[in-house]
Amino acid sequence: MTSLVDFHCHLDLYSNYEEVFKEAERNKIYTLAVTTTPRAWEKNLELTKDCRFVRPALGLHPQVIDTNIDRELRLFEAKIKYARYIGEVGLDGRLKNLAEQKRVFRKIAQLCALYGNKCLSIHAVRATNEVLGILNEAKVYDNCIVVLHWFTGSKTEAVRALDSGCYFSINNSMAKTSRGRDIIRLLPINRILTETDGPFIRDEAGNPLQPFGVRDCIESIASIKDVEANRLIAQVLFNLNQIVS
Repeated sequence: MTSLVDFHCHLDLYSNYEEVFKEAERNKIYTLAVTTTPRAWEKNLELTKDCRFVRPALGLHPQVIDTNIDRELRLFEAKIKYARYIGEVGLDGRLKNLAEQKRVFRKIAQLCALYGNKCLSIHAVRATNEVLGILNEAKVYDNCIVVLHWFTGSKTEAVRALDSGCYFSINNSMAKTSRGRDIIRLLPINRILTETDGPFIRDEAGNPLQPFGVRDCIESIASIKDVEANRLIAQVLFNLNQIVS
């Protein structure tokens, strides 16, 4: 069976996180273990040192920006040279400290462009154009790959992101809204990845989704795009290989 892809999952935030790590590896699900702080990345790096299918991402989430942000940013800068994957980073326009978020994200974008060969999983809630502008300004597109996680922007913003070379990681919650389905229809199949965003997204029984939950996401996207599920699974894996190669 072709392996599945969960390109955005907070593995370290599950109550039984060590078991979830092992389950993703056992099920051969290519999983990007995003983090919210650089310190969490260090823990994930240790947990994944012998993994084939799970990779840790160095993160600094916009929702954790506070009075200690410069300390976290210095730690992020010290670690980025060792990290292939960056996430979760970005902007959240729902928060009042957007100017401070932009300062931090601009620095992250500059570091990514400086070192190059980074793959970013990006949070862009009510701030898609600002995110894309900062990435363009820092020349991140020149030598890095950008994946927009759980895209909630407009069709116009989606087209701008596609024109910039972005990929999109889609979860089941996105596939359940009319706006999300419209975006999924718009996206070419060769720019799509799957994600769970677990443990924040839950299944119908109320349990946090684990990486194997991308099976449901595959079915939803396949129905929306009117393609066979097996074809979509193969395409998503091909897209992942294009990103990491």
